[in-house]
Formats: sequence, C-alpha cells, structure tokens
Amino acid sequence: MIGDILPPWVVVAERFDDVPEDSLFPEEEPLIARAVEKRRREFVTGRYCARTALARLGVPPGPILRGERGAPQWPSGTIGSITHCAGYRAAAVATSTSGITIGIDAEPGGPLPDGVLETVASPEEIATLGRFRDEDPRVNWDRILFSAKESVYKAWFPLTGRWLDFTEAVVDIEPSGEFTATLLISDPRMGTDRLTGRWIVASGLLATAIALPRVAPERHRSG
Repeated sequence: MIGDILPPWVVVAERFDDVPEDSLFPEEEPLIARAVEKRRREFVTGRYCARTALARLGVPPGPILRGERGAPQWPSGTIGSITHCAGYRAAAVATSTSGITIGIDAEPGGPLPDGVLETVASPEEIATLGRFRDEDPRVNWDRILFSAKESVYKAWFPLTGRWLDFTEAVVDIEPSGEFTATLLISDPRMGTDRLTGRWIVASGLLATAIALPRVAPERHRSG
C-alpha cells in the first residue's frame, strides 16, 4: 500500500499481520521489556519490516535501536521511517546518497476521535477540510490531515533533532492524492521550509508519505 505513494528510490516492506518475537535481536529486547502485548507486536513486526527493506538495499541484518525521542537508529549510510496501526506495519528505507529524509504514517481509515482535530489543525485547515467533506463525504479528510502531519514530523526530526508541534506545520491537502506542508519554524538542517508528500486510502486504511531526495548539484560546463 504505502509503496504506491513513494518514489522508486525508496524501498518498502509491509505486513498486514505480525511475525513471531524470535525475529527480535537480543539488543532490542530491553526496548520493549515493559511494553504491553500490543506494543510488543507493533515493535517486533515494525523492526522485521525495517530489516526486510534494508536487506533489499544489501544491508546485513542487525538490531535497530532507538535514538532521541524513540526515533529508529538506522545503519550508517541509510535513512528510513517505520509506521504501524491496527492491521498494518510498514518500513520505508533508502540510501543516504539517494535521499535526505523519509517520513511515513499509516492510520485506521475512520475519522479522528472527537476533539482531536481542533488540537492539531488551524481554523483555516479545518475550514478547508469542511469543504472537502461536503464534496466527498466518503473520505475522512481529518484523518488524512493528522497522518500528513505525522509524516512531516517523522521527516523533520531525524534532520533537526527538534520537536515540531502539529500547529507548526500548515498542510494543504489535494484531493488528487498529494499534499504540501509549509513549516512555520525554520532550521537550516532541513534545507527547505516546504515538504511535498502523497496520501492513499485503501483496504480500510490510509497512509501518507514524504521522501525528500538528495538532489545532486548541477554541473556547469566551462569554456
């Protein structure tokens, strides 16, 4: 599912079920030693997806530990993102020569719980979602907005190491399946204040993704 909204230089692995816990590396076990069963399943299968995707890049299997704020610590020379929700786990990875950062998020296809939208969206964003809802009430536009902002954060944090509040990015969703996020705070490590991504709704789920490529500098001819 999520591979349909990512560029070819990103490698994806996904599962709609969980794998046995014996796929976990011993170094990873302390990370979820006190976790409830649901969280353990999410973690184990998410790491499994990450290792599967990394293997397709030629990276040998190994533990994927946590860094600051729980972000995955990717092997040297790679970038990536992991997501999970009820009935779905996925990881997206790439070489650091191909891309700068990746952010993915998957969510149940239903609407957000009452009161959540007002905490994550501006009045302008809410008004836009209202227009979309009038035009196509079959789509839960509020959940797409929430997911897009999650993907923005996952793309932002590995580069900056800074928290990004929901209200510090304005997301413009296009019904065509794309979105643009404008960052309201700047950080030179991002190299941009605008991120573009895509969204998809399928099989009772929805997902969003951002993949920022590493653009090689133009070569100028001399003479």
